[in-house]
Amino acid sequence: METIKTMGPALTPWDRSEYVIETNALTKRFPKTLAADRVDLHVRRGDIYGLIGKNGAGKTTVMKMILGILTPTAGSISLFGSDALAAGRKRIGSLIEAPGIYKNCTALENLKRFALLSGDKTTDLVGLLQFVGLGTAANRRAGAFSLGMKQRLGIAIALIGDPELLILDEPINGLDPAGIKEIRELILKLNREKGVTMMISSHLLDELGKVATVYGIINGGELVEEVSAAELAERSREGLRIRTSDPKRAVALLRENGVAEITVKEDAIVTHVGAERAAEINALLVKAGIDVSELTNFGGGFEDYFIQRLGK
Repeated sequence: METIKTMGPALTPWDRSEYVIETNALTKRFPKTLAADRVDLHVRRGDIYGLIGKNGAGKTTVMKMILGILTPTAGSISLFGSDALAAGRKRIGSLIEAPGIYKNCTALENLKRFALLSGDKTTDLVGLLQFVGLGTAANRRAGAFSLGMKQRLGIAIALIGDPELLILDEPINGLDPAGIKEIRELILKLNREKGVTMMISSHLLDELGKVATVYGIINGGELVEEVSAAELAERSREGLRIRTSDPKRAVALLRENGVAEITVKEDAIVTHVGAERAAEINALLVKAGIDVSELTNFGGGFEDYFIQRLGK
């Protein structure tokens, strides 16, 4: 067993056999830029791993190296617990940047062409179109599809051969709200009904937060942190940090007055109540003769947390 190294508290350890993707010091240097800088990334079987960062942070570069589209400058990649990358990549479906579809062909003809190119003879292509919500559009020309329909067709193409892992690069970029909802529901359906592990890149935190079970935060080519959705939710909760002349009495007084979820960390009282109660709590303690040397608000949601980790 091992512990994942992060810049914050470590994720729960798990056996390496559970990793479908693991990278070690993965680096990509172009002539004028360092696009990926010693990235140690871990994607566990069954997770929806959200790779989040600003545009140009290195998300697509990392995905392309995992898929073999780009050759790393340094570092290593392991897929499904093995260094046999060619075999591992056959178990992966992907959609990078934009779906490469034949615009003058129908949706079904597109799937037939890509199945022929991949050597797949077993996938139920009609059933696949139905699964992604394009069953009634099977015989429509793909060039006339909306952007959301093209994205779903691209995902259907990526699912040919029944992959265990799906890598999607900005799958909701440019979509309208209805299209975003359709892709989000499809991602959850694939994960829950087919057990497909996902790695999804995005710079749209709100949407990624609706599907991801684990986050990898990338900035300037560096993987800043890996954190589970549950741990992120805990870190993002709003609360007050209080330092007083008598912490023990202060805790008892706060509990008597209905302030719950109190912990004491490094001589500071931490409680998950909103900033709107700060004045009330300060007055309560001072009235009781307890000096307050610090009363600060922390947290404030996913967005504030990511801004803090990524920088402005």
